[in-house]
Amino acid sequence: MFLLAKNYRVIVLDPRNQGRSQHVDYGTRIARYSMDLRQLREHIGATTADYVGHSMGAAILWSYIDLFGTKGMRKVAFVDEPISIYSHSAWSERERLEAGGTTTSPERMVAAFTSGGPVNALITDMKPFERAQAFDSPYFANSEAFASAVIKNDPKAMGRVLFNHTVSDWRDVVRHKIDIPAAIFSGDESNNLRSQRWASR
Repeated sequence: MFLLAKNYRVIVLDPRNQGRSQHVDYGTRIARYSMDLRQLREHIGATTADYVGHSMGAAILWSYIDLFGTKGMRKVAFVDEPISIYSHSAWSERERLEAGGTTTSPERMVAAFTSGGPVNALITDMKPFERAQAFDSPYFANSEAFASAVIKNDPKAMGRVLFNHTVSDWRDVVRHKIDIPAAIFSGDESNNLRSQRWASR
């Protein structure tokens, strides 16, 4: 954000029930989040903009494009998000990898993220849980202090939106509805890399 702000007006949206946005007991769905994004754009009077979605933010952008198209979007970037987190039992291994499926139990995955429920590698990708407990980054102390001061997430609301997020499959949007310049970012150590390569074709 700091680097982008040198040349662009940068606006970061905390979705409802996350960060400093309003905490409410309704609207915790990806489609509602994409409408919130549209209403923010209208509120600030931005007729055109470039959009970046990281993690669940990518799904919010896929939903936005699905519902409203790409009018007013100059460019879009998606950062390391599976196109379908839920891996259907009828999928082949190739389909699972191309979609990015990492869990066979959305309920248990969400419980692990929101309340520390038990989980194992047969249920979901363990890498995010392992990295969340690793404090070996030289930047950890600074980022943790910032997060503790600013990010006030509601675990119950997070659980509701994470479930909705997990069971959504955006492959049709990626295949047919993105008609503007798009960049996709991932990394060699990401379990999402295969799905990101599929999305880039």
